[in-house]
Amino acid sequence: MTTFVADTYVELLRKKALAHPERRAYTFLTDGETEEVHFTCEDLDRRARAIAATLQDAGARGERVLLLYPPSLEYIAAFFGCLYAGAVAVPVYPPRLNQNLVRLQSIIEDSQPALTLTTSSSLSRSAAQFDKTPILKNLRYLATDSIDDELTDHWREPNITSESLAFLQYTSGSTSEPKGVMVSHGNLLHNAEMMKHACPHPPNAVFVSWLPLYHDMGLIGNVLQSLYFDASCVIMSPTAFLQRPFRWLDAISRYQAHTSGAPNFAYDLCVRRITATERATFNLSSWKVAFNGAEPIFRETIERFSETFAPCGFRREAFFPCYGLAEATLFVSGGPKESAPQIKATDPGALKQNRISDRSDEKAQFLVGCGQTLPQNKIVITDPETLLPCEPEQIGEIWLSGPSVAQGYWNRVEENEQCFRAYHADGDDGPYLRTGDLGFIENGELFIAGRLKDLIIVRGLNHYPQDIEQTVEQCSPALRSGCGAAFSVEIAGEERLVVVQEVAARRDGVDLSAVVESIRESVTLNHDLQVYAVVLIEPGSIPKTSSGKIRRRACRQAFLEGSLEVVELSKLADTASTPAPDISRELVISTPSEERKALVELYLEHYVRRLFRLSESEVPRHESLSKLGLDSLVAFELSTDIATNLGVGRLSGSSGRPRSGPRRSSGRAEHR
Repeated sequence: MTTFVADTYVELLRKKALAHPERRAYTFLTDGETEEVHFTCEDLDRRARAIAATLQDAGARGERVLLLYPPSLEYIAAFFGCLYAGAVAVPVYPPRLNQNLVRLQSIIEDSQPALTLTTSSSLSRSAAQFDKTPILKNLRYLATDSIDDELTDHWREPNITSESLAFLQYTSGSTSEPKGVMVSHGNLLHNAEMMKHACPHPPNAVFVSWLPLYHDMGLIGNVLQSLYFDASCVIMSPTAFLQRPFRWLDAISRYQAHTSGAPNFAYDLCVRRITATERATFNLSSWKVAFNGAEPIFRETIERFSETFAPCGFRREAFFPCYGLAEATLFVSGGPKESAPQIKATDPGALKQNRISDRSDEKAQFLVGCGQTLPQNKIVITDPETLLPCEPEQIGEIWLSGPSVAQGYWNRVEENEQCFRAYHADGDDGPYLRTGDLGFIENGELFIAGRLKDLIIVRGLNHYPQDIEQTVEQCSPALRSGCGAAFSVEIAGEERLVVVQEVAARRDGVDLSAVVESIRESVTLNHDLQVYAVVLIEPGSIPKTSSGKIRRRACRQAFLEGSLEVVELSKLADTASTPAPDISRELVISTPSEERKALVELYLEHYVRRLFRLSESEVPRHESLSKLGLDSLVAFELSTDIATNLGVGRLSGSSGRPRSGPRRSSGRAEHR
C-alpha cells in the first residue's frame, strides 16, 4: 500500500489520481446486483475539479453547499467538488414524495446554504414538492450532471489547510433541531489513520457498502476510508439492501470484499431474510472486517449471524464491534482486528446502580466490548454528577479528547461549551467531548452500558424522545399534553420503541383502542418507527421530577417491572411467529378462482402476523396496516415477500440511475 502524506482530502485525492489514475476507486451497483458504473481515481478527480470550478465561479468558497442526491457516484463527485472548491459540504438525503420535510427545512434554516447541488432527474422529480415549500423553492439549485468535464481546466486550487472545515455532519435524530457537527480535513485524516491502526488492510482491498452516503458511517467509514486505504469501494443504495438483504452478502461474495459492515439490525435482517438456497451461493471467506456499530451491539446478533453463515466461510473473528459518534468524526474505538469480540457477563442489578459486577449464571446480562482505545485518543470514564474520574468498578459517562474530536456544532455556542469543552472538577484536565454515553474500560476494552441522555437509537439512527412524545400527544384530545414518555427497550436482541402516555381525566365515550391505532400510525408516518408497545396510563401517574420534568428512565423501569397504572395496553409479540404457509405463485394460479381469494388472504394474513408479531386475533383484516405502524423496513419485508413468493409487484433496487462517471466506465460485474 502506498502511503501518502497529505493535510487535506483534496491533496490526498490529487496525489492518488496522479500516482494511480486508472485504479478503480468506486463501483455503484445501479440495480443492487450486477449492473455497474465506475469511477477511477482520475475520473473522480476530473469530475471534482469540474464541479469545483463551477462552484468557485458562483462564489461558493467558504459557503455551505447542500448536497441533495440519491445514492450515486454523482453524490461522491459533488462531495469532493465542494472540498476542491473550498466550500463546506452539507450532505442530506433528497425527500421522498409525501415525506415530512421538517428535518430538511431545519437543516436549511441552520446551515443557510449558498447553493444546492443535485441531479437533473432529482430536480425534475421534486420540483412540484419544492414549489409547495417556500424555503425549498427559494434555494439556488445546480444540477451537477449537466456540468461539462471541460471545465476542469478552470479549477483553481483552494487555499485550505488541515484546520479548514470540510463538511457539516448533521446529527440524524431530531426532527426539530438537528445539529451540524463541524468536521475539518484534519479530523477526517486523523480518524482515517486511527481506523488504519485498528484494522490494517492489504493492498487493493475491497469494501462493500449499502449505508447511506449522507450518514457518517457510509460517507466516512466507507467512501473516504476506502480512498485512504487505496482500496476499492462497491456501493449500492440502502433501498436495494432493504428490499433484498441477499444483495449485500452476494456483493461481498462476488467481489471478495475484505471489509463491510452495518448497524446491528442489518445482521439480524440477513439471518431472517436470506434463505438456505441463497446462502449456498455465498463465499464469505474473504470477509475479514465485519464492523458493527451505530447502535447497541447484542451478543445474540453476533452468535446468530456467525452460526448461520459459518457454512459460507464466515468466521466469528471477523466481527469488529466498534464505537463512535459524529462529534468525534466517526471512529473512537475498535479492534484488534484478529481477536474475537469480547463478551462480558455482568450482574444486571449492579448495572442499574452504575456498577460493574461479574455474574456467570442464567440471569447474567451480556455486554459486547467495543474494542481498544487508540493512540492520540484519550478516553476517561467520568462521573456525570461530580465531574470526577470514576473508580475502575464504576460506570460513568465516556469523555473523549484527541485530534478526531470535531470543532463543535455549527452556530451553537452554548451547546459547544457544554458538550465539547468539558473539564474535570479537580483541575484543568481537558477539554473533553462529553459523549452522553455510559460505559467502562476493562483491560483496555471499552464497554457501552447505556446512555446518559434519553436518546433512542433504532437501526443506527438517532431519535429524540421529545419529538416522538410531541407527535403522540397530538393524536387525540383524550391525551394529556406534556405527560408522555418515549424510550427503547431490548426485546429478543433488538431495540424496540415504547410509548407511555397519560389519558385525560375526562374521556367518556373515547375509544382507547382507536387512540392506540392513531398513535402507532402517527409515529410511523412522522418518524418511520414501529411502536413495540403503547401504554395508556391513569392521569397524574407518570413519573416526574419535582420541577415537573418527565423521568423517562424511571418510566422505562416501571414498564419493565409492570408497575405502571395501565388503562390500555397494546403490545406486539416479542418474537416472530412461525413462517408463512408454503404458497407459491404456481399454486395460486392453479387454484380455482372461487378458492383463490381465500388462499391469498391466508397467505397475507400469515405474513402480517409474522412481520408485525401479532396474535391471530390482532390481525386487522379490514383496516390499514399503517395503524399497526408499517415502518419502511417492515414495508420492504412485506412487499418483497409478496413479490418473491407470488411473483407480483417486483421491485427494483435502484433509486435513480446515476451517471457512470465521465460517461465511459460502465459494464457488468464479474462473477468470481
